[in-house]
Amino acid sequence: MRRALPPCPGLGLGLGLLGLGLFGLAALAGATLPAGAQEPAQDATGGPMLQTVDAANTRYSPLDGITAENVARLQVAWTFSTGVLRGHEGAPLVVGAVMYVHTPFPNIVYALDLDHDGRILWKYEPKQDASVVAMLCCDTVNRGLAYADGAILLHQADTTLVSLDAATGRVNWAVRNGDPARGETNTATVLPVKDKILVGLSGGEFGVRCHLTAYDAKTGRRLWRAYSMGTDADMRVDPETTTVLGRPIGRDSSLASWEGDQWKTGGGCTWGWYAYDAALNLMYYGTGNPSTWNPGQRPGDNRWAQSIVARDPDTGRARWLYQMTPHDQWDYDGVNEMILTDQAMDGRMRTLLTHFDRNGFAYTLDRATGELLVAEKFDPAVNWATHIDLDRASKTYGRPVLDPRYAPERTGEDETTPGICPGAIGAKNQQPAAYSPRTRLFYVPTNHICMTYEPFRVTYTPGLPYVGATLSLQPPPGDGHTGSLTAWDGVRGRIAWSIPEPFSVWSGVLATAGDVVFYGTLEGHLKAVDARTGRERYRFKTPSGIVGNVTTYTHRGRQYVAVLSGIGGWAGIGLAAGLTDPNDGAGAVGGYAALANYTALGGQLTVFALPD
Repeated sequence: MRRALPPCPGLGLGLGLLGLGLFGLAALAGATLPAGAQEPAQDATGGPMLQTVDAANTRYSPLDGITAENVARLQVAWTFSTGVLRGHEGAPLVVGAVMYVHTPFPNIVYALDLDHDGRILWKYEPKQDASVVAMLCCDTVNRGLAYADGAILLHQADTTLVSLDAATGRVNWAVRNGDPARGETNTATVLPVKDKILVGLSGGEFGVRCHLTAYDAKTGRRLWRAYSMGTDADMRVDPETTTVLGRPIGRDSSLASWEGDQWKTGGGCTWGWYAYDAALNLMYYGTGNPSTWNPGQRPGDNRWAQSIVARDPDTGRARWLYQMTPHDQWDYDGVNEMILTDQAMDGRMRTLLTHFDRNGFAYTLDRATGELLVAEKFDPAVNWATHIDLDRASKTYGRPVLDPRYAPERTGEDETTPGICPGAIGAKNQQPAAYSPRTRLFYVPTNHICMTYEPFRVTYTPGLPYVGATLSLQPPPGDGHTGSLTAWDGVRGRIAWSIPEPFSVWSGVLATAGDVVFYGTLEGHLKAVDARTGRERYRFKTPSGIVGNVTTYTHRGRQYVAVLSGIGGWAGIGLAAGLTDPNDGAGAVGGYAALANYTALGGQLTVFALPD
C-alpha cells in the first residue's frame, strides 16, 4: 500500500521533524591502546576533552580510584539541570576545574565551576532559527563538545561551527557548514586534529550529498571538503593510490555505481564519530545510508555510502575505503565509531580498526592498509545476510552474502518484507562502544530488534523528505528484550559475554582501569559491571532515560563519574516528542511503547563519587 508521507528517517538524522510529527505521520597475547594514536585528549586532572575520551575512540579511562570492588559504594555528589528537555546524547567535558555541559537544541553550553559546587561561570545560547528543528530527525540531539587549544568547539543543529573561548564563552569565530533549507543539519561532535577542526553533516533523508570538511582551528577558514560520492575530485580520491581491500579503486568508482545523476542526491552523511592515528597521519570515519531508502530507485552499489574512509587530514586525500553494505536496502548507516587498537593477530602485532556496524556485523581491519581481517555477527539475530565473504580469492571478497528472504528490493515496491533483523535502527546505533586494554574486550551497547519494511516510490524536492520507505520495529521472535551490553573479542570475532536489557542500550559505554564498565539504560539506570565477568556491581535510577555517554574525571584527587539523563534519540522519540501512533518515528513509537511505564522527560546531569 502506497504511503503519502515518509516515516521518520533512520538515524543519521536528529528528529525534530519527528518532534513536529511530520515524518511520524507515515510511519592471542598483547593488547594495547594504539601506539600511533594521538595521546588521550585529557588535561592534567584526567578529564576527557573529546567525547570518545581519546582520538582512538576507545572510551577507556586510565583512572582507577573506582574499582569493581568499591563501585557499589558510589553516591550522588551533585546534580545540575540543563533547563532543556528532549534527548541528551553526548557527555560533559572536564578541563582543569571547569566542566562544560551541552544541551539538545537550542544547543546551550554551560561552563560550571567544579571548585564551587557547579556554579555557572558562563552560558552560551545560540540564536538559531527554530525552523531547523523541522529538518532534524530522531530527536533534537547533539552529541557534544570538544576542546582544543583553549577553545570549546560546538557544531550546532543549523550546521554553524562555533569556537568559544573556554575561559569566557566569547565567540572566537563561527562558520556555517551547510544549508538547513536544503535539509543539511548537524547532530554530531567534531574532531580537532593538529591545526584543523574536522566536521561532518546530517541530512541523508532529505537527499543531501554529504561531506567531511576541515576548518582552520584559529580562524574558521575552510581548508578542504571531501564528498561521500561523486567525481574523484569531489571525493578527494586518487584512482590509482586510493584503495579498496588492497586494490586501486579505479577511475569514477562512485559515478559508475549510480544511475545517471542520482549521486547528486546520494546521502552518505557523516554524522557519526571520527578517529585519528598520528603515526599514520590518518583519520577515520563512516558514511551513512544512500538516498532514498527505496533501493529500487537507485540501482548499483551506491558508492561510497555506508563505507569506512581513511583520510589524510592535511590534504583530505583518501588513503583507502571499504563499503560494508553495498546497495543498501535496510537503512544501515555506517557512521558508528572506528575504534583503534594494537593487538596480536596470527602471531604478530597489527594496527587494527574495529567497527560495530548498524548492519549487525563487527568488522576488524588493518587500519594502515584497509585489509579486512574479521567480520562476524555481534547479535545472533542478524539475518539479512548469512555472512561476509572473507575469501581473498573470491570475486565477492568483502561483500555480504544476502538472504533473499529479507531483501525488500526482491519483494518489490509497496510490498512489505517482515522479519528483517536488525531493524533500520541497527544492531548498534551511534551510541559509542568502549575498549579496555586490560581485558582486551570491546563493550558494545546494542539494539536487539527487527523490522517490517515497505519501500515506495518517492520524488526528490530540495528541502523536503526524500525517504521512500515505511517500517515497524519488533523484538526478534520469541525474545522479550530489545537490547544488551555485549563484551566482544574483536580478534576472534566472538561474544565473550552479554547482559540482556529490556530496552536498547542507547548510552555510550565507558571502561576504566579500575576494571569497571559503566553504561546507562533507557529506563534511566546508571549501571556499573565487572569488566571481566559482566557481573552487575552498582545501579542508580536517574530522573530520566539515559541516552548520554558516561564519563569520568578527577577533581582535587577524587574520581567522579558523570552522565546526562534525558530520554530521547530515535529509540526514545515517542516520549521525547509526545508521539502516540505506533508507526511514528519509523516504528520506534510502537517498538518502545513500554518505555512510558519506566521514565519521563528530563534534562539533568548527575555526578557520582565514592564517599569521603
